[in-house]
Amino acid sequence: MSVAGSDAGEVRTKGLSGNSVGLLGSAVIGISTVAPVYCLTSTLGPTVGQVGVQMPAVFLAGFLPMLLVAFAYRELNSALPDCGTSFTWTVRAFGPRVGWMCGWGLVIATIIVLSNLAGVATSFFYLLLGELTGSDRIAALDDDRVVHVATCLAFIAVATAVSYRGMTATKGVQYALVGLQLAVLAVFVAMALSKASTGGLAGSIGFSWTWLNPFGVESFSAFTAGLSLSIFMYWGWDACLTVNEETEGSAKTPGRAALLAMVVLVGSYLLTAVAAQMFSGVGDEGTGLGNPDTAGNVFAALAGPVMGKALGVLLFVAVLASAAASLQTTFLPVARTVLAMSAYQALPPSFARIHPRFRSPGRATIAAGAATGVFYAVMSFLSENVLIDTVYALGLMICFYYSITAFACAWFFRAELRRSVRDACFKGVFPVTGGLLLAAVFCKTLYDMWDPEYGSGSAVFGVGSVFVIGVGLLLAGAVLMELMRRRSPAFFRGEVLTRSTPVLVAED
Repeated sequence: MSVAGSDAGEVRTKGLSGNSVGLLGSAVIGISTVAPVYCLTSTLGPTVGQVGVQMPAVFLAGFLPMLLVAFAYRELNSALPDCGTSFTWTVRAFGPRVGWMCGWGLVIATIIVLSNLAGVATSFFYLLLGELTGSDRIAALDDDRVVHVATCLAFIAVATAVSYRGMTATKGVQYALVGLQLAVLAVFVAMALSKASTGGLAGSIGFSWTWLNPFGVESFSAFTAGLSLSIFMYWGWDACLTVNEETEGSAKTPGRAALLAMVVLVGSYLLTAVAAQMFSGVGDEGTGLGNPDTAGNVFAALAGPVMGKALGVLLFVAVLASAAASLQTTFLPVARTVLAMSAYQALPPSFARIHPRFRSPGRATIAAGAATGVFYAVMSFLSENVLIDTVYALGLMICFYYSITAFACAWFFRAELRRSVRDACFKGVFPVTGGLLLAAVFCKTLYDMWDPEYGSGSAVFGVGSVFVIGVGLLLAGAVLMELMRRRSPAFFRGEVLTRSTPVLVAED
């Protein structure tokens, strides 16, 4: 087996295709996984419902912990450029059990997101077809459970196939889809601001700098609810870290790409939030962002009024492109995390197989696609409320593995924190602060989930079903970890992956 030099010492190969992605391509993957247009259309309404005109401030507040955690990812990647990211880093910092559960949190969160993205892509696919054909019957096909699930499975299969073919195929598709959605979003912002500035629109309001003041939110409960929504909007930027072994300059480029993606995202979110709020206001009727009837899909309600009938179709296309692009790139982190867990004997060794032609984790990618399809189909036919509550439980998983990774950074570099002010801030203070913020959101969300009114309003023996699903998924990971401990005792005894173990990475 060939070896190469690294900041972490001797480096062994996993067989992935090295030097396949540059800085721009890596940043595009991070942006695509977040799916900014999809996040905006599904989150603008609920956020306004919680915090009113303070929505831009809450978007900024949600950006802060993610930025602080991004510094932790950058520092860890610089020292340990491993595609296992959170799993590998937390094993080295806190041991095999904490690391395994951190990896499980990332995997199960990604499976939930993948299934949700497939559902959104399907809904907008039929909505777009209905708009183009003028047929309500075609648009109504999405309401047919069998047709909806079958179309979802088709989207999942296509996304799996593209990811299976490796980074070259993935990168080409993403440039087109991300470019399209950001361009349409820019047109929407420009037209909304232009029409709002002319005045005379029902519900429109003038811009105020107080919108950027997070202390203007009426209650702490409303602020935390809005913050939880905004944190979800940034989830996925770390996908550019999971392809670090396939990136040019794997020690530095992925970290820079993550920060670049975060800047593009927060800029897009703020501009869109301000433009939409100025155009529509925060009322609960008509096109107002606080209207509960349009909260789940704000762009569907604003496409015509802002962009007109002809250009408004482009907004539907952008949402579909956003969901489809994210569906495809979201396979990257889950497949590569499973690959790393398998390579280090934390999962069955078959998942560590690399496709000889495409140099991608083929077996892990197919397994992720199959798991996503089965998960969505079962949840869809089981209960619509269960499917909704599963999505609500997603925030718990995100805060879980992000916060552990942030704490792992400070602990891993603890001997270097006094070396310089830079090390103290970027390897200690910033990651710990970000981890504490996310841990606080995790605890508050866990508390709120106990209430049956949280989510769909369903309950199990008087306990909110969102709580049951969220905690149940984490417990399922603990059970699976125990089964793997019996199958791979060497990993769980700390004999396979330790602080000084050479990192398994891709060949240059």
